[in-house]
Amino acid sequence: MKYIFIFSMMILAACGFSPMYGKAQKENLDHVEIALIPDQEGVFLRNILIDHFYQNGYPVSPTHTLEVRELESSEKDLDITIDSEATRKQIKLTATIVLIDKKSGVEILERAVTSLTSYNILGSQFTTRVSESDAKEAALADLARQIENQTTLYFNR
Repeated sequence: MKYIFIFSMMILAACGFSPMYGKAQKENLDHVEIALIPDQEGVFLRNILIDHFYQNGYPVSPTHTLEVRELESSEKDLDITIDSEATRKQIKLTATIVLIDKKSGVEILERAVTSLTSYNILGSQFTTRVSESDAKEAALADLARQIENQTTLYFNR
């Protein structure tokens, strides 16, 4: 059993595999300026991106700009009761990310990202609002993770 494990690790090392979230893989994110994103949801998303991208502080001389365009939110009723009342809602957040080379001004990466989440509609308006807010924050955190992944994959291609 021990030899099988050692043999599999040697094969894995020989194939050129490298972890996507290693320190060397995230160094390029330190050179990306994150443009302002409008609205409250955009500010929250940008703050998450800043936390993920800038491990060593804000970039002094960024080489790229990341823009998040068309951040849109839509809601859909789920679980409709006999009385035509929804007991659950689904939130869909969509955005388009664009990575721009600052030197040439050329858009070098454009991707659409989407996140889905849902929350329960409860008897209390306050608890429903808290559930909705938590669901939106979770969806924005998922968008930030997708944006970070797409940007990291671009730099590691």
